[in-house]
Amino acid sequence: MENKNIVLSGIRATGNLHLGNYYGALNKFVKMQNDYDCRFFIADLHALTTHPDPKMLHENVKQILAEYLAAGLDPDKNIIYVQSDVPEISELYLLMNMHVGIGELMRTASFKDKARKALGIHSDGDEIEKEIIGNQTNQRVNAGLLTYPTLMAVDILIHNADLVPVGKDQEQHLELTRRFARRFNSFYKTEYFKEPTNFNFGGNAVKVPGLDGSGKMGKSEGNCIYLIDEEKVLRKKVMRAMTDEGPKEPNSPVSEPIANLFTLMELVSTPDTLQHFKDAYADCSIRYGDLKKQLAEDILKVTLPIRERILEIQGDDEYLGRVVRQGAERACETAAKTLREVREIMGIKKF
Repeated sequence: MENKNIVLSGIRATGNLHLGNYYGALNKFVKMQNDYDCRFFIADLHALTTHPDPKMLHENVKQILAEYLAAGLDPDKNIIYVQSDVPEISELYLLMNMHVGIGELMRTASFKDKARKALGIHSDGDEIEKEIIGNQTNQRVNAGLLTYPTLMAVDILIHNADLVPVGKDQEQHLELTRRFARRFNSFYKTEYFKEPTNFNFGGNAVKVPGLDGSGKMGKSEGNCIYLIDEEKVLRKKVMRAMTDEGPKEPNSPVSEPIANLFTLMELVSTPDTLQHFKDAYADCSIRYGDLKKQLAEDILKVTLPIRERILEIQGDDEYLGRVVRQGAERACETAAKTLREVREIMGIKKF
């Protein structure tokens, strides 16, 4: 059997997938599932750092699983699993934390950012550490948030993944994973763990902008087009997208809100359609209402078929159960081997 590079990717169970998830990752996963050994998981353990409602957590896991499948991920070609269904991850997380320093975790950009938001402070650097340490009864910054990079590293290392597609905001975590792998290997004088690298799908990363005129599409920003959006809801969202007053002179520079709409159109529309509106902007004849109507129409051509499949799959609990059981069994096979070997390397052996 041909040995394929192992690719691993996960997404937190925090709500519906949006157009940014689709063009940034999902449709690429579908294209690569024949050429790589792919493992895709739903990160419900990571989601616990924000204390989600238990019922909603389960529903979010089910929703993302249905959306993975509806987008075209084949459970027979990929290992698709729920993070908590692989108990070996939690044990290796404990063991790996024994080789991770508190200081290096507190210095990560993501932890500082989340700690600031949780504590409602705006200071940088050591001030965050002083605030956390000084307020020992404050549970808003939990240990799970601090050790998030360790759990992410374990997600990767437990499968000995070669390639991990991550965005710019996760690059530091991937570098920490490489550091933890090197440290483990050095401490135990072994070459056990590989150092994974970022996988950019062989081209420039796709940045899908939101509808609010700036930044990328994201759940926390509230600027998303979801794959599950109804037609009426989606059209309304697009028609409310931020624009500007319009070009005053021919060949004026394109403002950021309009450039974002052109970027979305570049993803979903034909080249001729995009060029038509760019030309109209250049000669000051553009009508933003027409632009938005066309954009909504072209987005719907992408999302409506996916939405129909999502709704169909959501209602088939037997199929969903079969997929996660199959995925857990296959993921546990790899994870159990890794954990068994790591325990032996660390001297944790049965009598």
